Amino acid sequence: MQPHGYIPRLIDEQIETLLQIFGAVQIDGPKWCGKTWSGQAHANSMTSLDDQNVLPLAEADPTIALIGGQPHLIDEWQTAPKVRDAVRHDIDSHSNRPGQYILTGSSAPPTEAYEHSGAGRIAHLRMWPMSLVELGKSSGVVSLQGLFASNCPQAAASSSLTDIAEWVCRGGWPASKDRSLQAALYIPRQYLDAVIEDNALRMGKNPAMTRRTIMSLARNNATAATMKTLIRDLYTDDQAQDEEPARSTVSSYIQMLQREYLIEELPCWDAPIKAKNRMRVKPKRYFTDPSLAAAALGLTPTRLLSEGQILGDLFENLAIRDLRIYASAWNGPDKPSLSFYRDEKGLEADIILELPDGRWAAIEIKLGENKVPEAVESLLQVKKKVTANPYARQRDPSFLMVLVGNGAYSYTTAEGIRVVPLSLLGA
Repeated sequence: MQPHGYIPRLIDEQIETLLQIFGAVQIDGPKWCGKTWSGQAHANSMTSLDDQNVLPLAEADPTIALIGGQPHLIDEWQTAPKVRDAVRHDIDSHSNRPGQYILTGSSAPPTEAYEHSGAGRIAHLRMWPMSLVELGKSSGVVSLQGLFASNCPQAAASSSLTDIAEWVCRGGWPASKDRSLQAALYIPRQYLDAVIEDNALRMGKNPAMTRRTIMSLARNNATAATMKTLIRDLYTDDQAQDEEPARSTVSSYIQMLQREYLIEELPCWDAPIKAKNRMRVKPKRYFTDPSLAAAALGLTPTRLLSEGQILGDLFENLAIRDLRIYASAWNGPDKPSLSFYRDEKGLEADIILELPDGRWAAIEIKLGENKVPEAVESLLQVKKKVTANPYARQRDPSFLMVLVGNGAYSYTTAEGIRVVPLSLLGA
């Protein structure tokens, strides 16, 4: 069923592998990121539950959605959550035979909407919009897996700040890949309108408040903004004084946007350091694609180039999107987790990659190469602090890296720090 014009995705190999192991593979992620086409590329038949002629039938009898040659794709399964239970029961009735179903979903329904997690029967994959490698904007010559194996080839890069501003505003939407910039800028704006006008209403939320919340999150993107900060940004002084109702309201809207895969959190690393009082650090929030934050703020590439701080924050969002994609693309069960590091003295690293076997790496993300020296110093301090606790026996990091925007080439500093332009990075 591979659609005509399908662009291979990094997730393809994982879908194929998991279909050989589990009865079903569930692919979740934001609308328009390519889930349906990737599912079709591995399926022999399909039921689309966003078809209003099909949905009422599937709600009345979920087994109707299961009809078709296997692997059978069920698109937008979350619109009729009981279909997922029917999938699980059918897998059980066929002795958990691998490769029966593919489910794709662009919203996370409440867990009470279906009976069982599907553990052991349904494998889960998370999908994002396209990375720079998939868009053809990164050569991928420096890979995350290679970095963990001490392999960082020197290679030339040619990306400019103008390129970065365009990548941020275009985003990784498959529909924008070969479009003009002017056409591509419509896509994230239309995406936000769909979430605000359709999805929010369906979930019982006020569209105006949804839009304001998205704009506030865009203004506080790439930060661990507290609820108090968001309340002050969203409400007048008089309204903000009544903090508890406001806190409950804002929290419910953030949860809704997380369920829609519009925003996602990055947790703080629980580093094995020796400290009398561990500082509890709230997660940072990022948009699932930087173009959504840019669209919420009404930014174009031209305007973004005159907003240095915002461009830096959105480049960080771009880099973290790609790091999530590359980390998730490792074929096998032992994928690196992503977090950030911050201590009570303000020492931080933008990204910590940690493997289940204890190997780890720290990454600083900087828009320009002029920030590399301070990033190197920060990474060396993080390494020193994390490995200083003799009781933790924390091994040295597999690598320390500064991920830059408009660097000319990849190289290794005298201190052993990798410096890599994002346009050279891959899985």
